[in-house]
Amino acid sequence: MSLSYLALFKAPGSSAFTLAGLLARLPLSMMGIGLITMLSQLYDSYWLAGAVAATFTFSMAVLSVQISKWVDRLGQSRVLPLVTAVSVLSVLLLLVVSMYKGPVWLLFVLAATGGAMPSMPAMIRARWTEIYRNTPQLQTAYALESVLDELSFIIGPPLAVGLSVLAFPQAGPLLAAALLALGVMAFIWQKRTEPAIYPPVVKRQSSILMARGMPALILVLLALGVIVGSIDVISVAFAEQLGKPAAASLVLSAYAVGSCLAGLTFGALRLKMSLPAQLVLASLATLLSALPFLWVGQIYQLSLAVFVAGLFFAPAMILAMTMVERLLDPARLTEGLTWLITGLSIGVATGAALAGWVVDSLGTAQGFMLCVAAAGTALLVALCNYAALTKATQPMTAEHLLS
Repeated sequence: MSLSYLALFKAPGSSAFTLAGLLARLPLSMMGIGLITMLSQLYDSYWLAGAVAATFTFSMAVLSVQISKWVDRLGQSRVLPLVTAVSVLSVLLLLVVSMYKGPVWLLFVLAATGGAMPSMPAMIRARWTEIYRNTPQLQTAYALESVLDELSFIIGPPLAVGLSVLAFPQAGPLLAAALLALGVMAFIWQKRTEPAIYPPVVKRQSSILMARGMPALILVLLALGVIVGSIDVISVAFAEQLGKPAAASLVLSAYAVGSCLAGLTFGALRLKMSLPAQLVLASLATLLSALPFLWVGQIYQLSLAVFVAGLFFAPAMILAMTMVERLLDPARLTEGLTWLITGLSIGVATGAALAGWVVDSLGTAQGFMLCVAAAGTALLVALCNYAALTKATQPMTAEHLLS
């Protein structure tokens, strides 16, 4: 299996942009939790901290799609430095305002402009696609990226929280801003792996959401995101209910480890089954793996259950990313990948919010039903759109391209 991944780096420049991308993607996992930790200390308000962080996350979800459109039209090296400068400068100003206890409204404004952070996971995947387009190695590359995404969410949040608590409140977001600036600069210096700018197949293009199969893939990832966000909140509540709040980190780590292992294994496989059929099976497995949540009563049981559930998250995400490459005109690939990541992010935020409400109103046990419902939704979407996805992922012709 390791040979499949090592073979990816035979492509000139692939190691350099992967390492640079690893730095540049860490702020995605650090900034939100860093802002919450910082503002809750300085303003003594979890509501304010959560609202400012949510403003940043929502702004990033909206702006990242537009940024990716510009990247597809103008290229990574022209767009990324400008938007990164806006994001980093906004964050630095936000830290200054917080230091001097400035007006609350200004925190929200700067959080919104700070959301001009490019979707680095999409930018990195676009480079792999340029190298391995229409080859089996592309699935392996996407699997590697899924694992690195998980790794960033294992390293980033504890680093941001730890710095803001142990050093000074602004330390976490400050490091995130520095990593974003350094990582993006190192990334765009890798000119030889930058994707080419493709002229659109047609001059007048409608929304990318009108492309056959795209809404279905976005909905599947949104549903998967709801599971992830729900598990985050429910695990903390479950551990506190048992009087072992620190054990929540073990539960969340088990989910990440399961997803990483599955991603590495799945990426090395060469299955003959069609991609839509694989997505249906992955969604079915996700639903089946969510059912044991309804009977867990101890931390070790929940850890085992989320480990198994994590085994099917990465394959479903890899399959969705792989299908986007076949669904879309290459001139709009970065935008398409960003839409999937945005759908996943919105799902995580929605899952966390819904799970918090369910746990507060009905209890932890009922919160697990949200995971089952989200998994069932993913399966339903995959089944209902199986025929459309099968047709859309056939060898691309003009009628399959977005018009």
